[in-house]
Amino acid sequence: MNNVRLRLIHISRCRGITRRIIRRLLHIDSTLSGVYQLTPHDISKQLRIPLKNATLFYHDLHQNIVRKQLIEDLRLYNIITIVDEIYPAMLNTIKDAPLVLYAKGDLSLLQYNQKLSVIGTRNPSNKAMLKLEHIVKPLVKDNWLIVSGLAKGIDSLAHQTALVNHGKTIAVLGSGFHHIYPKQNTNLFHQIAKYGLVLTEYPPNIPPAKYHFPERNRIISGLSFGTLVIEAMERSGTLITVDQALDQGREVYAVPGSPTVPQTKGCNQMIQDGAKLVQSPDDIQEDWDYLSHLNGK
Repeated sequence: MNNVRLRLIHISRCRGITRRIIRRLLHIDSTLSGVYQLTPHDISKQLRIPLKNATLFYHDLHQNIVRKQLIEDLRLYNIITIVDEIYPAMLNTIKDAPLVLYAKGDLSLLQYNQKLSVIGTRNPSNKAMLKLEHIVKPLVKDNWLIVSGLAKGIDSLAHQTALVNHGKTIAVLGSGFHHIYPKQNTNLFHQIAKYGLVLTEYPPNIPPAKYHFPERNRIISGLSFGTLVIEAMERSGTLITVDQALDQGREVYAVPGSPTVPQTKGCNQMIQDGAKLVQSPDDIQEDWDYLSHLNGK
């Protein structure tokens, strides 16, 4: 591996170490070249990890099959690392920013400023599409880029709203490109790869796992100016993204609804807890205009 970015991609694919440990390694050796000369005992001592983990890491680091797969994936996909100029500046400000991103589609969208993440329940009410038409469609027409997670329900409807109205959209996956989840969204995945951008921090051969989705959510909110929740149940995975958006200092918006509809209870609770109530696209646009003016954009 002959440069920092390639070594970073290679190391990130090895078992036995976490993103936090890779950051420690970058701090110790910004070229990432020294680790290739270390024994498992040296790795264990230098990175302060158990010998079992260090041995697993050493094995993958010197395993030809890992290198071969990497070379093949570099040929098929765009791979962006945290040391690349193209890496999105907003994402670089969050805690535990992804070190490596795999991309399919229009990379210029990474530099787009006016991004809004649109999320919600996987089981939307029959009013959900009306809410998207009323709030998200006008924002798409006003050149907002919609970020979501390619999940069933609100995520899918948000991406489709952007595509149908010739807008821009980014999908962030909780799996590698060879394992689209849910499978029913495979066609939507290909559409977004063609007309927008698909991102994931997982190498192409990695299948979805339960813990990937909360991890993925920090990227959805981290890429965006704010997060809009269309519908959410009272105890919803959507609220994990909301917590991450708040932790990242991003704006949080929620569409209110009837207290008798289960899919709106989470949004009503969020509004009680301080999220901005959204009745029209102007409620989001006004914040963007104000903050852009404040920041001199």
